Amino acid sequence: QVQLVESGGGLVQAGGSLRLSCAASGSILTINVMGWFRQAPGKQRELVADISSRGSTNYDDSVKGRFTISRDNAKNTVYLQMNSLKPEDTAVYYCKANVRRWNGPVQDYWGQGTQVTVSS
Repeated sequence: QVQLVESGGGLVQAGGSLRLSCAASGSILTINVMGWFRQAPGKQRELVADISSRGSTNYDDSVKGRFTISRDNAKNTVYLQMNSLKPEDTAVYYCKANVRRWNGPVQDYWGQGTQVTVSS
């Protein structure tokens, strides 16, 4: 099996910063795309940013210039540096990894989610 464990969420004032981490472990051969999604109350889960195994990145327009996604392939870990946070960034943040396992097909795995709350 594969597990994704997120950390780094919390409460911060508007304009502040947080750094999220998500570490994948288990029977991993390779990880393709890793990404961060978020879900605010009453809203659908949405893509925030993702990054390929080679480092190509993609961002939602709402976070461009404020958030930076990165990854450490040796540690199977993806990060999300969030600066200039706004109250509308408040949500549960989930990481997702597209994993090729040693003994199974390629499939997506999700973390348990970490709460980010931005106060005005």
